Amino acid sequence: MLRSPVSARLFAAVCLTAAMSACGGSAPTDAGTTPPPAKLTINPCSVTDTLRLDVAQTARVDCGNGGTTVTLAGNGASYLVVPEFATGQGANSLVPYSLATIDAALAALADVAPSASLARPGDGGTGTLPPIHPNYRQMAFDAGLRAEGARMAAAGSFQGAALAARSVAPLAATAPATGSIRSFHVRSTFSTTNPAWKTVSARLRYAGPNVLLYVDTLAPANGFSDAQVQQFGAYFDGTLYPIDTAAFGQPSDVDQNGHIIMLMSPVVNADTPKSDCKNGYVLGFFDPVDFDGPSDPNSNQGELFYSIVPDPDSTVSCGHTVSDVSFSAPATFLHELQHLISFSQHVIVHGGQGQPGWLDEGMSIIAEELGSRYYEDRCPGTACRTNASQLFPDSSQGFISGFLYDSYQFALRPDTASLTLHTDADNGFSWRGGDWALLRWLGDHYGNAVYKALEDNVSTGVPGIEAATGQTFPSLFADFGLSLYTDSLPGLPRATAPAADRFVSRNLSQLWARLYATSGPSVDFPLLAPLQLTPITNDTTSNRMSPGTAAYYRLDTPQNAATVTLLFSAPGAHALSTALKPQLAIFRLPPGQ
Repeated sequence: MLRSPVSARLFAAVCLTAAMSACGGSAPTDAGTTPPPAKLTINPCSVTDTLRLDVAQTARVDCGNGGTTVTLAGNGASYLVVPEFATGQGANSLVPYSLATIDAALAALADVAPSASLARPGDGGTGTLPPIHPNYRQMAFDAGLRAEGARMAAAGSFQGAALAARSVAPLAATAPATGSIRSFHVRSTFSTTNPAWKTVSARLRYAGPNVLLYVDTLAPANGFSDAQVQQFGAYFDGTLYPIDTAAFGQPSDVDQNGHIIMLMSPVVNADTPKSDCKNGYVLGFFDPVDFDGPSDPNSNQGELFYSIVPDPDSTVSCGHTVSDVSFSAPATFLHELQHLISFSQHVIVHGGQGQPGWLDEGMSIIAEELGSRYYEDRCPGTACRTNASQLFPDSSQGFISGFLYDSYQFALRPDTASLTLHTDADNGFSWRGGDWALLRWLGDHYGNAVYKALEDNVSTGVPGIEAATGQTFPSLFADFGLSLYTDSLPGLPRATAPAADRFVSRNLSQLWARLYATSGPSVDFPLLAPLQLTPITNDTTSNRMSPGTAAYYRLDTPQNAATVTLLFSAPGAHALSTALKPQLAIFRLPPGQ
């Protein structure tokens, strides 16, 4: 969180108590004195009476009505207070706000026994494994392709494909003969000003009910054997494709072949310069241009996923053994197939615009996680693990890095990583982790069917979430925001918090603690519990927060104060903009927390 210097905080405190008067460089009325401060006016948010919560009870206080204050029952009660800007509108920039107590009684904080530590305990230790580093180049390549697809959709480039997809009855699909050769156009570089494609010839090496696997005839030596490519194709066709389609629905079928085409080509390898492999490499992608019509010379006019080929001798670019590709390609396929399904449903089938980048990326990380879940369900307890202490089976390892790393990074900075305003063009991992956590929470409470509802819907972004759940986004965001902390209260059963304020399928505190134990302490993983609380004091806590984010605070009330009033406002005690959807999610902490 971003903290103001002490001098700025003291100045803000003076401004707070003088909210109804100017706060500038006015001269004193006589030597050594200043005008007495004006009394701050109580201006209730949506809760006008004293908010009285039982232990482990929650409330959402809407401050979008022009209100700035909420009064809580005191007498030693402690609260988790989560200010939020629950919106998907506006600029992705930091907005200043103040969260402070205004009761004079709270000045007697000597009556309050200070918490031993605001850091949450866990099962951490000294790290033994290297941290996982995300793939910058893959992210940048994806960002360019999604942005190009959005521009083309806005320009109406896919109207012909959309019309055909909605008006032509599906044909009985007959796969081409295995061993047959077909030419494809493969993007050889991404550039907004000068993109390029290469024409390649590829042989059909595997044909299943769902996937046609083609391999470039110029693939480097020492790649897949015939037996390996059959096993590889069957895995994508019979396991991975059904995982995505069960969760997100079917892709379109503009080429009427009843299949997804998977093309493995060294042109994809070459999208990463050999001299720059240290920054990651492009593993695979789907190209929206393939939905363009016959007039586009680079369109393959169908649903395609492009992948690297094994290149153990680094003849094209970065070295990739058969084992490397077998490990990394499955998660990439699940991730990119979700992008393809989302784009084809929203743009081609429904004739609308694609999902905004933040939601599309979060859904694709969910797709990766579902790959892990497939193996977790088959290997419960300590089964299928090299080490019995592993949280995940060995077969999950290629799928878990995204949501583990990214969600930890989000928990370190929940007030600056907007969940609703980032796009694929924004590098960074924290917002991706936050969007995975949001979508995981939605899946836990509305079932995996919510993901299909988000795809099969002309609405996108926040309106799409509201349509899929039947709930307002601010109410969802309040429960989700609390869940990140209240899901696992140290030393208490998970059922302590209300069901809406917990996850079901994941214990994030456990995941983060284990990640710290295996990969920290380090720059990437500095804390055992990355989601930390800031104490609310009787001077202004002046901070900044991005729209679509939340911040985390603790309020300990004095034993001798019947009530405590909080101010949640813009600087100068002015009301926050209604467009920000400002609100406070509040949870009364059990004793000892």
